[in-house]
Amino acid sequence: MADAVLVVDDEPRILESLGRLLEHGGYRVFLAANGVSADAILEREPAIGLVLLDVALPGEDGLSLLARWIAARPSLAVVLMSGHGTIEMAVQATKLGAYDFLEKPLSSDKVLVTLRNAERRLTLERENESLRESAGLSRALVGRSAATSALLSRIALAAPTTATVLVTGESGTGKELIARALHDASPRKDQAFVALNCAALPEDLVESELFGHEKGAFTGAVAARRGKFEEAHKGTLFLDEIGDMSLRTQSKLLRVLQDGVVTRLGGSAPTTVDVRVIAATNRGLEDAIARGAFREDLFYRLNVVPIAVPPLRDRLEDLGLLSEHFLALLGKQMGRKPRRLGRAALTRLAQHRWPGNVRELKNLLERVVILTPGDVITEEDLAGHLPGPAVGAAPASLTAPAPPATVPPSAPPDLVVDDEEEPAVDAPAGSLKAQLETAERVAIEDALRRAGTVARAAEILGLERSHLYKKLRKHRLPY
Repeated sequence: MADAVLVVDDEPRILESLGRLLEHGGYRVFLAANGVSADAILEREPAIGLVLLDVALPGEDGLSLLARWIAARPSLAVVLMSGHGTIEMAVQATKLGAYDFLEKPLSSDKVLVTLRNAERRLTLERENESLRESAGLSRALVGRSAATSALLSRIALAAPTTATVLVTGESGTGKELIARALHDASPRKDQAFVALNCAALPEDLVESELFGHEKGAFTGAVAARRGKFEEAHKGTLFLDEIGDMSLRTQSKLLRVLQDGVVTRLGGSAPTTVDVRVIAATNRGLEDAIARGAFREDLFYRLNVVPIAVPPLRDRLEDLGLLSEHFLALLGKQMGRKPRRLGRAALTRLAQHRWPGNVRELKNLLERVVILTPGDVITEEDLAGHLPGPAVGAAPASLTAPAPPATVPPSAPPDLVVDDEEEPAVDAPAGSLKAQLETAERVAIEDALRRAGTVARAAEILGLERSHLYKKLRKHRLPY
């Protein structure tokens, strides 16, 4: 069955037309003329998964409602509508969490196609959530973007196996989190998860940490010690920054992966180990192989299941959810009520390119929470903590064409909402039509001067806003 849909628009004719169209399309429809009514409906109707929301509303506007609703119900798919939309408004809407943006006048086909596509995304998210629960994936893997969904699917497929995994991604993207998720969703979840950062220790110490050593194996080895492979027996060993490992250690690691046997430094007795290895790097290992800095045979041994973690700038749709997640964690840690991000603050965060990725976002939010008062983090609170605007690429959900969807062939043509544009003025000078068009243009210009806004001018002229917008376009008047 189709999802329940809430339509929010203050123009009665559009509200009624959309209601009839969606009911004909098989949806259960709820109608609201303002944010207050919409809030009440959402509170009592948890089954609503889709929202068609006008931007220009009396009282709280659509963008503000969008930011508030997405923060409270991240799974909600909100499609914004506007009669005077701009690219900037569409980008802002996406960054605030909108699924799509429709420009008025609306057509029945476009509305139904957009909602069918949104329904498919909701279905995918529900499947991902089910997959996450059945596979035991960590809820710390926050996000609902297409990139995050693909990542979760890859983890869920790889986790139950014993195959080695190579996790690649920029610094701060959460590669160790991925490794822990793989372990937690595997049959080894009740065994040890052991981590070693290969870049944090000198070469000799890395070998000692990995393979262990016997007493007297080197200066300072006053007692025998197990290595990480022995500690991780029956469990998982995570080797972070594998690209920083020396060629000598790489050779020894390859032998252990091939034979499943380790020999401690200074020792001669081999020990059999059963360890699943997950490696991670922020370097291009193919380039390192070309330079002779990384063994090609080790690369193929590690890269059985490759998992690439996308940078934060490529999944800005997740920014709101990630921020909410970190603010909730920080609230618990500090014994405070969790802070909220204001709409302008979230927009400002979405303009940053995040070279430090998720780690940078977490550190920034922690700093802001400590240094600023108030329950809501504003754009002014972020001033001084972020460099000047460097707008990143807009998420693809609004800039790319939507995939085709099936529209009920029986959708009646009379449900089209203001679908036809009035033709541009092109009448012979002095003709009756030209005189009427001139009179109409003068009346519209006069109403706009007196009203100051399109909405008020429409009231003066006795027109609905969408109809007035069509006439503004017909007469090529700015709005």
